Amino acid sequence: MDSKVPVSVVIITKNEEENIAECLDTVKWADEIIVVDDESTDRTVEICKGYTNKVFTRKMENEGRHRNWAYEQAANDWVLSVDADERVTEGLAEEIEKLLKVTPEYKAYTIPRQNHIGKYWLRYGGEYPAPQTRLFLKNEFKYEEAEVHPRAFLDGDCGHLKGDLIHYSHRDITDYLRSLNNHTTLEARKWYLTGRKMSLFHAVWRALDRCFYRRLLRKKGYKDGVYGLTVAAFSGIYQIVSYLKYREMIELEKSKSL
Repeated sequence: MDSKVPVSVVIITKNEEENIAECLDTVKWADEIIVVDDESTDRTVEICKGYTNKVFTRKMENEGRHRNWAYEQAANDWVLSVDADERVTEGLAEEIEKLLKVTPEYKAYTIPRQNHIGKYWLRYGGEYPAPQTRLFLKNEFKYEEAEVHPRAFLDGDCGHLKGDLIHYSHRDITDYLRSLNNHTTLEARKWYLTGRKMSLFHAVWRALDRCFYRRLLRKKGYKDGVYGLTVAAFSGIYQIVSYLKYREMIELEKSKSL
């Protein structure tokens, strides 16, 4: 690219020294890079300062609120939201450059992601293209202020880009299990704090639906072999473990009131 593209790339970090340099290398074409770091204890901030002078330290209260604050720091109208474990492909960068040279038709655009476990790219089971809204006008797009899986709010229709984000979501199966443990805790807390009523029957039904019907059958997760079977099984386990942690929170509250 001959000149910088008028877009603000916003990256959320937390102890990402192993990932962040490779991520930043793929967005150097943007005319602004913003990093909002959640009090990292490794070299993340030091590395980021080698790429941009807009590095903020802010403790994450919940994901939705944290991301909304980060986007508000952008100087450009258009924001590209990228995670530290993601890489922007050349094709996607060129597509964004071409799009922003004219007046875009939409206020926001989804981007397909290649999700990986280690070096394996998950192509089935709903893992690809799994488009996410990542390019948007900062004043038109907001996240729900929730700790996990916040919903996105946009007033208007969304366009769709074709270039991929490469997402190295998990280094290996051990990392996948660690992430599952963390996210089930956040999911259970979300249900508990919002007063959501969950039953064992509902949790089991959701587990069977998401594991067997959605991932393995309808979205052909079996084509990813052992990785597809593993991800499908874990998607079911996610529901059961979240429910058990939710029940523990309720029981703990009851014991405190006695």
